[in-house]
Amino acid sequence: MKTTILSVGSNRANLDLLSQQLVKEGYETLSAASLEELDTSIQEKKDFAVALIDLSGFDERIWERCEALRKAKIPFIVISPQRSPIIQKDSMKHGASSLLVKPDMKELMEYIHTLLGE
Repeated sequence: MKTTILSVGSNRANLDLLSQQLVKEGYETLSAASLEELDTSIQEKKDFAVALIDLSGFDERIWERCEALRKAKIPFIVISPQRSPIIQKDSMKHGASSLLVKPDMKELMEYIHTLLGE
């Protein structure tokens, strides 16, 4: 069975590119482009190995969803468009495994492989 990764971001084109790369790396993906889609994904309790949360385009309500991921025991990585002590603090406070600032695709894939012990 393939490892499934949940990708979350408000930019559908970026999500599609990320999904294509993840599939090339041998993962299954599910994408959520809104808070509502993310809520549905969490409620369906799929067996996600990890969730990738791109903060761009989301408001403060994203942190409630991060709490829901933490409670569902789904590890998640926050991806931020900029380095910010506030975002770093909020990410860790809400249970993020890590915070990455605008990683390139290669760096992100390496991080996912390391996180999943591959």
